[in-house]
Amino acid sequence: MAKNKNKKKTGFGTGQTTNVSELGKNESLTLQDQLNGDVLAKLKLTKKNLVEEEQAKEAELEAQRAFERKQREKNMSFEELLEKYGDQGSKF
Repeated sequence: MAKNKNKKKTGFGTGQTTNVSELGKNESLTLQDQLNGDVLAKLKLTKKNLVEEEQAKEAELEAQRAFERKQREKNMSFEELLEKYGDQGSKF
């Protein structure tokens, strides 16, 4: 079964026919080639802002976790501290 490379495809309900070779040329264009510079610049700026926001949220969460750890340790009973640290403390 040999495939014919120049088969014609019709659009969905449009009645238009195009060669497969023409579709291949259009598919080789990248999204960057298809968008104009302004839109591409806006997308890059938006991506940069989202990444910065995500990093800020992660830093805030880490600071919150550290604060909560310190508060839990501050509020530990003597028994909990002895269990956690045992005889590791200095003698002076």
